[in-house]
Amino acid sequence: MQAHYAPEFHREQGITEADWLQLLPRAAQDHALKMAEGQAEIAIDSGRLVLAWRVMPPRQIALIRLPRLAVHYRFEGLADADRQVFMKRFDLTIQRGGG
Repeated sequence: MQAHYAPEFHREQGITEADWLQLLPRAAQDHALKMAEGQAEIAIDSGRLVLAWRVMPPRQIALIRLPRLAVHYRFEGLADADRQVFMKRFDLTIQRGGG
C-alpha cells in the first residue's frame, strides 16, 4: 500500500488476469463498475477511476514463474482525499501474498 496516490499512475501487478477480473468487482466496493476487455471504469461519487491493463510475460526467477499485469490507473474528477480513501481499500482487496 502506498502513502499517496497520484491522479494517474502505472503499476506492475503480480496477478493473473483471471484473478484480477475476479477481485475487481469486490475492489470496486459499492461503486458502479463497467468492464470491457482489458479495461474497466469505476464510478466514484462525481468522479471515476479508469483502469486499463495488459498481460505481460511472467517474471521468471529460477524455476518460479510469477504472473504480471501492467495496469494504468487514471482518476478523473475526484478530490485528493477521496482518491486516497478509495485506493487504500482497493489495494487491500487486490493485495496478494504476505503481510
